[in-house]
Amino acid sequence: MRAVLVVTFLFAVCGAAPSDKKQETEIRMVKAIEDKEVWFEEAQNRLDKVTKKKQIENKAKNIILFIGDGMGIATVTTSRIYRGQLNGNTGEESFHSFELFSNVGLIKTYTVNMQVPDSAATATAMLCGVKTNQEVIGFDANAIYDECNSEIIGTSKVESLFKWAQDIGKRTGVVTTTRITHATPAAGYAHINNRDWECDSEIPEEYKSCTKDIARQLVEDEPGKNLNVIFGGGLQQMGFGSSPSESSCKRTDGKNLTSQWENDRATERVSYGFVTNREQMEALSTEQKVLGLFGYGHMSFDLERDTTPTGSPSIADMTEKAIELLQGAQNGYFLMVEGGRIDHAHHGNYARLALDEAVRFDEAIEKAFNITNEDDTLIIVTADHSHAMTMNGYPERGNDILGFAQKTTDKEFAYETITYANGPGYNVHKKLGAIAEGEYMWIDPSTLQNRDDTRYGHFAPIYESIETHSGEDVAIYANGPFSHLFNGVFEQSYVAHAISCAGKFGPSADYCNSALSARPSALLLCLLIIVRSLFA
Repeated sequence: MRAVLVVTFLFAVCGAAPSDKKQETEIRMVKAIEDKEVWFEEAQNRLDKVTKKKQIENKAKNIILFIGDGMGIATVTTSRIYRGQLNGNTGEESFHSFELFSNVGLIKTYTVNMQVPDSAATATAMLCGVKTNQEVIGFDANAIYDECNSEIIGTSKVESLFKWAQDIGKRTGVVTTTRITHATPAAGYAHINNRDWECDSEIPEEYKSCTKDIARQLVEDEPGKNLNVIFGGGLQQMGFGSSPSESSCKRTDGKNLTSQWENDRATERVSYGFVTNREQMEALSTEQKVLGLFGYGHMSFDLERDTTPTGSPSIADMTEKAIELLQGAQNGYFLMVEGGRIDHAHHGNYARLALDEAVRFDEAIEKAFNITNEDDTLIIVTADHSHAMTMNGYPERGNDILGFAQKTTDKEFAYETITYANGPGYNVHKKLGAIAEGEYMWIDPSTLQNRDDTRYGHFAPIYESIETHSGEDVAIYANGPFSHLFNGVFEQSYVAHAISCAGKFGPSADYCNSALSARPSALLLCLLIIVRSLFA
């Protein structure tokens, strides 16, 4: 009996009790009548989990940073409902896996020179710990957009989490559904005055002696060439052929950077693999460095993806394989995973595609959570910025989240629950704004064609060829060692420093020393309790 009490006490004090890793994303089924008992039970179940939550202050051996590009709070809410409705529920009662993480905060996304940000500056903030100017990557605010000055870039260059992690012997990896040279992944390894300089053909002639394009920096410079795992799109940017359907930049220097990457790995005498489809990726097992490129440009939206073995992997597939390849590292790893096409769908006002990409992104997060140990792995989920999308009107509970906001009657204006402030969806809906005899014309919703199409454009009252970002704060969710560092409202540049602190690498490593040094004392206390109980 004494031994049982001791073990129970140790579990409570020392945090040694094993935890259930399964995230319950569907908390409950909806009852016919949701009376007070339902809400009391729901709240008390959640209190039971929250009050048993432990604050983990072990060093974060492994760190996974998930960035949902464009995944603002409105996207989190609507995709949560979409997810629940895909599972046959009303949707509102559902949860994404990351919404059940131990800690949550808010991030301010403005850049040094703009109220509403872009992905280059926001990714630089999160990965390098420094806010910068719009469309600039890997430099502080002294660097000038679209202009390369060798003196300025020499002093304004900033290092990233990838470099900090590599400096202490961690393995590093990047997974994205965009081109691997796109703004968010590029901020981890590149230094460039214009995010669009992904290929040599995009750099103005007068600056070609001043800087390399982003693809070359990935292959030729630190920390890009030292990455252990690289998964994404961008075959065309890397000089591995081109596609007539791909409108993004093409190389004009004749370089095949995938071959150069393979030759460099052979020179290093490390095991490596270059793959271009899901079947090849799944066959990877012991390679020390891997390059997987699964599209000439961006990878396909998941709803449009070729799911055959010779097609492309899902973001969950890539995340699982990346963790498998990185997890054997003695010093741990740092992995960045971007759900990049949430953003692209929003830019086209394609709400269905955006919400589905967010759900697939959460599947990758849930997979990572379930195959890692929260005692040594810090998982962070956030967004770089939000979008000009809103969930509005007074739709009834369980109404199709992609449907209409209200029941229409004669001469009422029909509008959708999900609308955008601007974008190309204006052209789909401009008949809705027609005026007859001083009143809005009633439009039968059934006359709006192809609403089930994956690329149906939701309503936007202001025309823009590409819908814009928005500037409100985004949420940040964290679980694992030092995840409590993310409780509060922070500048976006704080993210990199909090990771540096939790993982004890990089410029802010020493700020977590006091907590780490206190840990042995707690363990010593636990050991003393065991000894005294056994000999008492």
